[in-house]
Amino acid sequence: MTIHINSLTFETIIGLLPFERTAPQRITIDVVVEYIYQKNFIDYAMLVILIKNHLHQKEYHLLEEALLGLKEEIFSHHSNITMLFIKIIKPDILSDCKVGVSEKWTF
Repeated sequence: MTIHINSLTFETIIGLLPFERTAPQRITIDVVVEYIYQKNFIDYAMLVILIKNHLHQKEYHLLEEALLGLKEEIFSHHSNITMLFIKIIKPDILSDCKVGVSEKWTF
């Protein structure tokens, strides 16, 4: 089975610059989860809550750190995952483009 979470958008503290440490900024997250379904399903609504709560609590400095932290958090709750893709975008940090990071893991 595959779960797709597209354009999950919310504000959180993330970044290195002084203004990024004091004012929440908008981020957008895409997640793809492949998992083995054997009467154990992954609740996508709970997955969204997990992602938001994790990023609100940690207030990462780097997008890369946030990406790796999310990977660990998601996999620790769902060991039946076989593939995980996460992309985190900062749509407002530069005026002429959207920037972000992504990674794909196979378990």
